[in-house]
Amino acid sequence: MDKKKKRELVKKLKAEAFAKEVEAMPISKEDLGDLFDWLDRPEAFECDHSLKQTLEFLNNRDLDHSIIIPWLNEYGGYCDCEVLFNVEDKWEDFISQ
Repeated sequence: MDKKKKRELVKKLKAEAFAKEVEAMPISKEDLGDLFDWLDRPEAFECDHSLKQTLEFLNNRDLDHSIIIPWLNEYGGYCDCEVLFNVEDKWEDFISQ
């Protein structure tokens, strides 16, 4: 297999894998973007190494935190600042589309 075909195959496989990740998202694209905005608001909080702000957002939207929190953890979101930095880093391009 030549290099061009190999690159195309790798690109296709990565796109398929990401499509599966998107399909498994337990939160809408819009709500996830709003969560990032909430955590990054001007009157920002100092992270207390909990998910207090994230849980407040999810509860205010009546979103199921029992499935969303484990999903955030998969992407390194174990506290509010990690949701903002780790999870947003993974999903920000998708959110801005």
